[in-house]
Amino acid sequence: MAVWHDTSRSVTERAEALLAELTVAEKAAQLGSHWARPVRVSAGGEVAPMESVFSTTGLDVVAADGLGHLTRIFGTEPVEVADGVARLRAAERRVVELNRLGIPAIVHEECLTGFTTYHATVYPAAIAWGATFDPGLVEEMAQAIGEDLRAVGVHQGLSPLLDVVRDYRWGRVEETIGEDPYVVGTIGTAYVRGLQGAGVSATLKHFVGYSASRAARNHAPVPMGRRELEDVMLPSFEMAVRLGGAESVMNSYCDIDNVPVAASQELLTHVLRERWGFTGTVVSDYGAIGFLHLMHHVARDLPEAGRLALAAGLDVELPQTVAYSTLARDVAEGRLDEVLLDRAVLRVLEQKIRHGLLDPQWRPETQGDPSRDLDSPRNRDIARRVAEGSVTLLANDGILPLAAPTVALVGPVAAEPRSFMGCYAFPNHVLGRFEGGGTGLEVASLAQGLGAELPEARVVTAPGVPFMAEDRSQLQAAVEAASQADVAVVAVGDIAGMFGTGTSGEGCDSEDLDLPGLQGELVDAVLATGTPTVLLLVSGRPYALGAYASRCRAVVAAFMPGVEGAAAIAGVLSGRLNPSGHLPVAIPSGTGGQPGTYLAAPLGWFSEGVSNLDPRPLYPFGHGLSYTTFELSDLTAEEPEVDVAGTVRLTLRVTNTGTRPGAEVVQVYATDPVASVVRPLKQLVGYIKVTLGAGQSAELGVSLHTDLFSFTGLDYQRVVEPGEILLSVGTSSENRPLATAVTITGSTRVVGEGRVLTSEVTVQTA
Repeated sequence: MAVWHDTSRSVTERAEALLAELTVAEKAAQLGSHWARPVRVSAGGEVAPMESVFSTTGLDVVAADGLGHLTRIFGTEPVEVADGVARLRAAERRVVELNRLGIPAIVHEECLTGFTTYHATVYPAAIAWGATFDPGLVEEMAQAIGEDLRAVGVHQGLSPLLDVVRDYRWGRVEETIGEDPYVVGTIGTAYVRGLQGAGVSATLKHFVGYSASRAARNHAPVPMGRRELEDVMLPSFEMAVRLGGAESVMNSYCDIDNVPVAASQELLTHVLRERWGFTGTVVSDYGAIGFLHLMHHVARDLPEAGRLALAAGLDVELPQTVAYSTLARDVAEGRLDEVLLDRAVLRVLEQKIRHGLLDPQWRPETQGDPSRDLDSPRNRDIARRVAEGSVTLLANDGILPLAAPTVALVGPVAAEPRSFMGCYAFPNHVLGRFEGGGTGLEVASLAQGLGAELPEARVVTAPGVPFMAEDRSQLQAAVEAASQADVAVVAVGDIAGMFGTGTSGEGCDSEDLDLPGLQGELVDAVLATGTPTVLLLVSGRPYALGAYASRCRAVVAAFMPGVEGAAAIAGVLSGRLNPSGHLPVAIPSGTGGQPGTYLAAPLGWFSEGVSNLDPRPLYPFGHGLSYTTFELSDLTAEEPEVDVAGTVRLTLRVTNTGTRPGAEVVQVYATDPVASVVRPLKQLVGYIKVTLGAGQSAELGVSLHTDLFSFTGLDYQRVVEPGEILLSVGTSSENRPLATAVTITGSTRVVGEGRVLTSEVTVQTA
């Protein structure tokens, strides 16, 4: 038996033995990939950015000496599970036949809102995960997604996305978990644990800075300083690497301070591997290596782009071998050090061994279960609970729960269930490119959901206006329906798409934060009728609601809640469900760009007399109401002073003071009043979602290591400085009724790698 087949040996031993047997050409082949394109696209469009620049070389050519990855066998066109498994087996069989040592390929798929394939459950978008403030629930969801992927033969999932929102106009806000690095990091890490707990490698993306592009344009440059990079953008990735054990990372398309991430040795090797100890594979975002030549212009041609990326620490080219196709020749002709090739290949071989691809019993014909149900009752139950936990009540004067004989449900969301899904959900990502593609799933519309929820009421539905087009032909009918109803529910928001085909999604960036198309005009027209109005925003990004909110009786936000979204939203409107979501992104008042988030420095917040512009949001980060009431009390710090390397311990009480069970998100913020560099006015350092019965209380214990107060100092070292730290507790970034202060004593401490990244919160119910 060859050493690499011997399961009694360590992963490294096996991988090194196999590496030693490979020729240079066989090594280079392990860093490439193959993507079989669909042949029956009738509606046009592309699956990935600038797909037209990707190579279309056949499998027999690409895999002649072996292959690293097989790209999206299930996720590129509508494929039944049995057919997808058959394709996977056939492709793996051919890869094994073509290369001398019979090394199989890793199979990867997208899985941001569930397995991106035909007939698979579409879970809520990532921005809805943030709204739940419930890492445990997200981990359960990711475990289910991973089990489906693994069951059909997939080894690697291209999720989660750990970009921190910096500008709400960016089209991919829906794919993020929110605007706070602590929430993004903790929930993203939970997703990693769930997916990898099912045996599927998680892929962190997009490392790093992608969400901070200038003017919120997709792929635009990122003019960011080192402190913002270190203190806002990197922590979520560090959590997922160090605490979640993420097995793969995908680079960002952007260039930061004029250096493309795909060519950055500083980021891909020094930060990721030398500082954080990452040992997995770095894969390219689709086409990113070629873009070093085609878009960034830092390489003269594709081969040079390949050499730059490999030297930086980028191991695998996705989705198709293009720039890496000349690596073997570059080694032979002295343009590339073989050591760099070996470094990347060893990582790929180790991953294949961990997935059992080199075990002696592995066979192509045994891969995948053709009978797997990808939309199982279990999946639906999890999708339902995530959706229910994410719906967020923003304002309510008592009109909700609904109790009206006649309800007018107007707006484009009312009858379009695809509005519940993100751009990486299969119905929007792929089926929209196929004539009559539909959704491929049973998905109730909001009209159906509300009708089922309110059987005694008469629900009249009228779209009013489309999501995007300037078409007023149905506007008057919607206004008339509203004027004749007891209550109007105006359902507005997004329809996700790709590269301008939607109002939200990859390449669907926005000039401002006004409601898309004529939807604002619809809201105004309904409000003008005088009918009591509930404004429902179903979207992937926050939109400015300041022009409407004060005239509405209630405002509700649902962030692309997935296939169970209709029942979740309707359940909140009816009162069957007590809303518990909180905002992972603020809701702005005005429609201007407003690129700032709650993580604002003093000069980034409202300064009376300095500017006529007020950046404060209409509804702040962390905000969310309930049909019951909660009270926070008795905040105490165990000690008024703590050593510069010590731990602050807080206790407080939360009480459900209302008449029904509910859940509250208790949030802890830190403020550094005086520091050597400018610090945010407040920053989240801990949170927990607490479920309590009517009248029930819980005692919370919060442990905050001083590392959580650290920042990048004047000399770019991470430090904890002595002095006062203000700690406040509340239910949003702007509602923090409890506060205390502690003093950090000692001398300034330089914080080395391996710092404490999370707080600990304990709950003891009375």
